[in-house]
Amino acid sequence: MHRLLERQIKRFFGDPAALPPEIAALAAAVDEAYAAADADRLMIERSLDLMSKELTETNNDLRRQLTERNQVEKLLLNEKEEQKALIKKLEDAHNQLLQSEKMASIGQLAAGVAHEINNPIGYVNSNLGTLRTYFDQLLTVLSTYETLESTCEPAKLAQISAVKKEMELEFLKEDILALLKESGEGIQRVKQIVQDLKDFSHVDEAEWQQADLHHGLDSTLNVVHNEIKYKADVVKEYGDIPRVECLPSQINQVFMNLLVNAAHAMDENKRGLITIRSGMTGDEVWVEIADDGKGIPPENLNRIFDPFFTTKPVGKGTGLGLSLSYGIIEKHHGRIEVHSEVGQGTTFRIWLSVGGPGVSTDQVQ
Repeated sequence: MHRLLERQIKRFFGDPAALPPEIAALAAAVDEAYAAADADRLMIERSLDLMSKELTETNNDLRRQLTERNQVEKLLLNEKEEQKALIKKLEDAHNQLLQSEKMASIGQLAAGVAHEINNPIGYVNSNLGTLRTYFDQLLTVLSTYETLESTCEPAKLAQISAVKKEMELEFLKEDILALLKESGEGIQRVKQIVQDLKDFSHVDEAEWQQADLHHGLDSTLNVVHNEIKYKADVVKEYGDIPRVECLPSQINQVFMNLLVNAAHAMDENKRGLITIRSGMTGDEVWVEIADDGKGIPPENLNRIFDPFFTTKPVGKGTGLGLSLSYGIIEKHHGRIEVHSEVGQGTTFRIWLSVGGPGVSTDQVQ
């Protein structure tokens, strides 16, 4: 019997030989599991030891070869630099692929939502309009009846009045109109949500084009409204800017990442403020998203655009949002500036050329 198991049996049951049959059977099964685990451990240790020896021998051979052949060492160093450059290109391509897949998924979702919702919303909206017309006609008929009540016999008039009072006719007339109005407003809200989702993802617009950044910001705000509404108020201070040559869906993705990050940066004990500004300097436009949240520690500022770097709790962030945003702005030959103070908040400013990526500018962090 395994020594650990035997020790515990003696501790709790006494002599192992005096165990009841059921406990003895369980102990035998556990003993087999201990034995199997020990065998597996020994096998793994042997395998690791063998692998370690093989790796050590291989490393020794490589060291001898590098010592004997300086030219090979130089070649390997050059190759290493080339590999670094290739890895960087692969990382950039991977990030762009993630971005494309994400936007494609959002686009498919928007198209599916629009297809599935627009038709029923359309006929519900139409039916509400028709219902309002019919109700107005009924009110006209009812008003006509009421003008003729004075011609009725007192007994019948009393009966009509009693029914009207019991059914709360005046309340019904007012409430039905209010219900129809609220239902119409709800339908319009659903239509606007679908339209905002389509505008955000630009399902049918995957090419470079002149885009209204303010419209993209507004659509994105509506899409991420649920992320922000419980944490912060949003203030818009839009300047006078022209349309910009860009990929609208990707720029909207940048706006979304920055807005969601701003919401997540808020202090849980107080409601925060997110301020969105825009303006133009020379042939460039800028969009600024500022929050009064927790801020970014100085030691993290140079890492926030690194892939997979995040300060959020496990399960709350992938560390790809700012990295993807940086790649998108770099693709547009723009730049991102960030200023942050711990306890005061963070401000991101995006710069884009009005004419698109025809004129290159340096990235600034």
